[in-house]
Amino acid sequence: MKGLHYFSLATALAGLLAAGQALASPVGLWNTEDNQGQVQVSECGSALCGDLLWLAEPLDEQGQPRLDQHNPDESLRSRPLEGLRILWDMQPSGDGKTWKDGRVYDPESGKTYQGRITLEGQDVLKLRGFVGAPMFGRTSTWNRAEQPVDAE
Repeated sequence: MKGLHYFSLATALAGLLAAGQALASPVGLWNTEDNQGQVQVSECGSALCGDLLWLAEPLDEQGQPRLDQHNPDESLRSRPLEGLRILWDMQPSGDGKTWKDGRVYDPESGKTYQGRITLEGQDVLKLRGFVGAPMFGRTSTWNRAEQPVDAE
C-alpha cells in the first residue's frame, strides 16, 4: 500500500511539472545576451513577434537616437532602433517550447535571417538566427527580465 502512495505522489508531481512546462511562454520582457538591450516578445495573431524596447546605448556619437542605419532599404534607415520590431512570424512548433519559421532582424548588420526561439526553462530563451539550415547560424541566449530597465 505504501508503494502505491509513493507512485500516486510521483505521478501527481510529474503531472504538475509537465503542466508547468506547458505553461511556460516566451511572451514577456527579455534581456539580450550581452545585456545591451531588452526585447518585448508578444503574441502577434497566431505567431510571436519581438520589439527592441530599450538599448544600453540609445544615443549615437552626436547625442541623437540610434537609427537603423545599416538597413539595406535606404528609406528605412531613419527609423529609431528603440521600438524596432526585430522578431516576427515565429510559429509554434507544437512542442510547447519552440517557435520556428520566423524572421530575425539584426540591426547591427542590417541583415534579416530565418529564426526560431526555444524556451529552456521559464527564464531562458535561445534565439537562433540562420541562413538556409539551422546548423548554419548563431544562437543567442536571453534571460527573462524582472522589469524594464527604465524602472530599475
